[in-house]
Amino acid sequence: MANYISVPRDFSKVKSKVFLNLTKRQLVCFTLGAIIGVPTFFLVKRFGNITVAALSMMIVMMPLFFLAMYEKNEQPLEVYLDHFYEAVFKRPKKRPYKTKNYYELLAFIAAKKGEKTVDKGVKEPVPKGKEKR
Repeated sequence: MANYISVPRDFSKVKSKVFLNLTKRQLVCFTLGAIIGVPTFFLVKRFGNITVAALSMMIVMMPLFFLAMYEKNEQPLEVYLDHFYEAVFKRPKKRPYKTKNYYELLAFIAAKKGEKTVDKGVKEPVPKGKEKR
């Protein structure tokens, strides 16, 4: 029986691991989560029981863990949320189709210069019988 190991063909998607098989981004987010979550646990434990303290610690740490782990279409969460914010709140809801008429601009420039036609390459049609051979 042969054992096979799948090797990715596109190495650009492979991320370098730094410590404990975690990327730099994951290490930073997990560290920040621990820095915020552990003191929260001890502060809430003082006023309530351990179950409430553990739940509050998890609620405080989850956004940072989600920030570290979530990727959609190879984009991290903050980029995805930024695109979402721009699409929903910044950009106008109705975006009419508008084009720039470059032929009007050419006609305006030609009129300024006093030319009859816009395109110099187009000549008057040659009468029949006088074509070049």
